Amino acid sequence: MSSMLEKVSGANFDRRVFLKGAAVAAAGAVTASAVGCSSGNQEPQEETVEASARPENTLEEVDLWTDLPDPDAEGTWIPVACWHNCGGRCSNKALVKDGVVLRQKTDDIYADEEGQGHFQNRACPRGRSQQQQCFGADRLKYPMKRKNWEPGGVNVNGELRGVDEWERISWEEALDMIASELQRIYGTYGARSVYFSTYAYGPYSNILNTLGGYVYADTVESYGNWKMCCSAYGTPFYNSNPDIEGANDRFDLPNAETIVMLGGNPSWASGGSPSYHFARAKEAGTKFVYVGPSRNITASMLDARWIPVRPATDTAMLLAVAYVMLEQDEQKQLIDWDFLHTYCVGFDAKSMPEGAVLDENFKDYVLGVYDGVPKTPEWATEICGTPVEDIEWLAETVGKQHKVMLLHSYAAARSNGTENLSQLFLTIGAMGGHMGKSGHATGAMYHYEAGNAGPQLVKLGSATSAFVPNPITEVIPGGETWKAIVDGHYTYCGTSGSAVNGWAPKEERDIDIKAIISGANNFLQSKMNVNDGIRAYRKVEFAWANDYKLSSSCQYSDIVLPVTTKWEGYTPDTSSPGWINRESQVITSPVLEEGLYEAKSDQWIADQLADRLGLDRAALSPVSEKQNYFNMIAGAKYFAGGKLMYSQDSSALLTAAAKAKAAGEDFDMSGYTEEWKPLVTITQEDIDKFGDVVGEPQEGVIGFDEIRAQGVYQVEMTDDKRWIGYKDFIEDPEKYPRPSKSGKFEIYCQTKADGINSIGINPEPIKPYPNYIVPKEGYEESFTDWSAKERGEYPFQMYTPHYLRRSHTTLDNLPWLQEAFENPVFMNASDGEALGLKTGDTVLVSSKWGQILRHVSLMESVMPGAIAVPHGVRTDIDPETGIDTGGSENTLLGPVVSNYFPQVSGYNTCLVKVEKWTGEPIPYDYEKTFIPSV
Repeated sequence: MSSMLEKVSGANFDRRVFLKGAAVAAAGAVTASAVGCSSGNQEPQEETVEASARPENTLEEVDLWTDLPDPDAEGTWIPVACWHNCGGRCSNKALVKDGVVLRQKTDDIYADEEGQGHFQNRACPRGRSQQQQCFGADRLKYPMKRKNWEPGGVNVNGELRGVDEWERISWEEALDMIASELQRIYGTYGARSVYFSTYAYGPYSNILNTLGGYVYADTVESYGNWKMCCSAYGTPFYNSNPDIEGANDRFDLPNAETIVMLGGNPSWASGGSPSYHFARAKEAGTKFVYVGPSRNITASMLDARWIPVRPATDTAMLLAVAYVMLEQDEQKQLIDWDFLHTYCVGFDAKSMPEGAVLDENFKDYVLGVYDGVPKTPEWATEICGTPVEDIEWLAETVGKQHKVMLLHSYAAARSNGTENLSQLFLTIGAMGGHMGKSGHATGAMYHYEAGNAGPQLVKLGSATSAFVPNPITEVIPGGETWKAIVDGHYTYCGTSGSAVNGWAPKEERDIDIKAIISGANNFLQSKMNVNDGIRAYRKVEFAWANDYKLSSSCQYSDIVLPVTTKWEGYTPDTSSPGWINRESQVITSPVLEEGLYEAKSDQWIADQLADRLGLDRAALSPVSEKQNYFNMIAGAKYFAGGKLMYSQDSSALLTAAAKAKAAGEDFDMSGYTEEWKPLVTITQEDIDKFGDVVGEPQEGVIGFDEIRAQGVYQVEMTDDKRWIGYKDFIEDPEKYPRPSKSGKFEIYCQTKADGINSIGINPEPIKPYPNYIVPKEGYEESFTDWSAKERGEYPFQMYTPHYLRRSHTTLDNLPWLQEAFENPVFMNASDGEALGLKTGDTVLVSSKWGQILRHVSLMESVMPGAIAVPHGVRTDIDPETGIDTGGSENTLLGPVVSNYFPQVSGYNTCLVKVEKWTGEPIPYDYEKTFIPSV
């Protein structure tokens, strides 16, 4: 380490001192983003009451920082990773001198260009603050053990997890303890006793699977009900993301007259370039409509017309839209009947698919033929709260006479009772014929493809890694995970996987978890039902977690290992190959060759454990991390021509070809291949200079040193790289069938109904077409008597938006972001005033499952009866009262799963009550610290 780095990393300074030192670059990090966002605790709408003053920043200067180099002094700009699960994959660069980051900046290689030109791959405030993540005062410095826990399963003292003291231990001690505990638990209780809190990949998975496997949670929290059935009715996955294929690329956004956004807030959730793409469309004259419970930052930036709708009631609102389109079609010609009868099945009696069991169709359901209840705007408004005139206006706006893009973000489907929402959204798009042509689209705007859909045009190579399959098929539905561990039993119903084909009839199973292992995540914090999560941790015999900070999962563990960030060492950002904007690829380099303090990489830890467990390290980790980093660059390719298709379309095409062959028919497969060429030129000199890797020279379009210095590469756009969702299918539905049983979009889908009903979770069979389902903990359940409209104890609906301060729980500990974005509870101004509240007050929010304290921000831009508690803030349970003084939304969420799927958690509908807190006001997050003491 350099003397400067030693001085910074070895200094014993606290968080408040760190805040002052970090302020050197605060203005550039937080305010320089191109994302439209407000500072402080409010969205950009005018508040109805005067905001209370925040505590004055009284941090004092300290001598520690006077000897640091001038920010303008000479250093080296290094492209660094921004690897978090927000979808931006932005270009992020750090000015480094002697291993110390002096400042950060974003993409300065590409500028925004007109037409089919490049765009700046701009970073958001999260990425610009990342130096505080790597060099933060709260970094875990060395392995630690909980003081009152001992290996062996006897002196566990699990009730002290979360409040116990910590002891510093050596790496040798930590690894020996972990290895011995794994051997003891697998030997005594078997593999079904180990719960691995993971997304089922990485070096620890291989070790645990070699030992016998593990139990894990089957969750679809990002997608909610949108993921569960979409392939069955013709809108498949891409990189696990459902319905992405239906949206168009960024160049086509300005060709739409109107873009309707159902939920979503890319300005906060994916805060890099997506907002810019939508802003360009607005500048070109495209109008925007936002549908959701609040007029959020993205809607404000785009000056969108707000269509308010209560959480979990979008299905009712869209059914009313369909009703108006049917009722007014003869007069206004709103419906594209040719589209419905050519590309869809099951809309009406004329278009029923083969094999339909139920003699019903969507059109007649909407008109009330079967239940005597026409789905009128008047029927819907009582449920969803959307004004009748807004429903009628939206129905005309999305009619076939207009060029409309219907885009969604899955947020509305992260609610109970939304099993039919994705099918209904597809139906509304089909009724207007909004697919397969310029200016029209029906699909997702999510993550890395928000505002710029289409197959990737440039991608990194794959990391070389072993894969040991899990012998245990046991999966706990995500919403039941913590309760299952506490209670010792759960309902098994297969896996969500690729949906329908992975489901199984429900089966009650016992489970006895003895160990919880957390790697590369913070599920105790990020998943619903925190209180049961804490009970689960306190029940088991052994809990082990790795992180770079003391996360909630670490806080309740027995052994905590400090891991490196992706700014330390050649730890490949293995998520980047799939999680990147289609036109650009980010290639990063480490700031430090080794980890800070005693931090080690996950692969190093796994290798050490493999040795202690007597496993074949070479088989589990076939290449070094540096070799993997090199392989990903060497394997980078760009699209050089041919037929651009999503992998699912390629699969559907191959299936169609196989069917034709089996029937003895000809099927011309010529012209359906893609051509990919190497991106990076690598010479033998490059290989020798980089060192400690093996490889072969190759010719590409950009040099090895150049791409590593540049950090980002964008392809040159040409017409053959453009993307219009479903264009091939619309132009030739026989040659390019959808991956449904009929090969078309299925508005009546027997596969969906048969699959869901075979699980048997809900005794009421689901319909093959989209009908309304009353959601658990939805608006109707906030009444003790719905017909008399008598409100219950919990009258408010909580939903949980993503917040610009963090990506899920990651980055929430960074002081700059905590000061810039205070994370209040957002509440309708009239509701708050009726409770005697004003902006800045501390409020107690309670549900059946827990209580939190948080400051409140009163807004006119939130619907009455709804409150927004941003997702991801750290839990901080008061051991005396049980109240979460940190204010986590997941403390309020209990083990309530969706109506037909226990894998789907109702993050965006939870019934709560709000009261003014009469105790001491809570501090702001930047005034608190979670630095472990030993």
